[in-house]
Amino acid sequence: MPDTNKNTAAKDEEASYVAPHELSVLISGCMSGKRSAQKALYDKFAPQAYGIIRRYTSHKEMSDEILNDAFFKILTKIDQYQGKGSFEGWLYKIVVYTVTDHLRKYIKEKDRSDTREIEDNVEVSASIVEQISYKELLAMIHELPDTQRVVFNLHVMEQYSHKEIGTLLNITEGNSRWHLNSARKQLMKKINNHS
Repeated sequence: MPDTNKNTAAKDEEASYVAPHELSVLISGCMSGKRSAQKALYDKFAPQAYGIIRRYTSHKEMSDEILNDAFFKILTKIDQYQGKGSFEGWLYKIVVYTVTDHLRKYIKEKDRSDTREIEDNVEVSASIVEQISYKELLAMIHELPDTQRVVFNLHVMEQYSHKEIGTLLNITEGNSRWHLNSARKQLMKKINNHS
C-alpha cells in the first residue's frame, strides 16, 4: 500500500518550491510594495500555509481569517526577514504564531489550570497509522478538544517544546504535557476503533 502521507507531503513541497533567485525577486518586490510580487508570494505559499492552519481548526471561516491575518503580518513584516535560515521557515513560523494567537481565545480557563500529571509514554503505532489516510487522521485530530488539538499539532507537527507551547498558549509545561498525552490516548482509541 503506498504511503499517502509521504506522497501528499512530497506534492506540497513540490508545489511550494521557489527557485532561490525567483524567491529573492519576490521578496524584494514585496518589500517595495509591488502588488504583483505580493500576489505571486501569496499564490505560491498560501496553499501550504492553509494546510497548516487546517490542522489546527476545521472551521473554514476561522481558517480563512487566520490565513488573511497571517499574510497581512508576512507582507507587513517582510523587511524583518534578513536572509538567515529559510524564508519558508520564517513564513510558516508566522503562520503558526497567528494560529496560536487566534486559538488562545478558545482555550478554556479550566484547561489552563489543569495540573494533573500523566506519564509521557503513550505512543501511536506506526503500522496502524500507515493504514489510515491523511484525511482520516486529520478528521480524528479535529475531533480532539481545542487545547489538546493545538498542543498535539505544535508538539508533533511543528516540533515545539513544552516550554515553547506553554509560552504560546499561556499554560504551564506540565499542562502542555498532560494535553499532549491526553490527545495521544484519544487518538489511539480513535485509530483502534477505525480498524
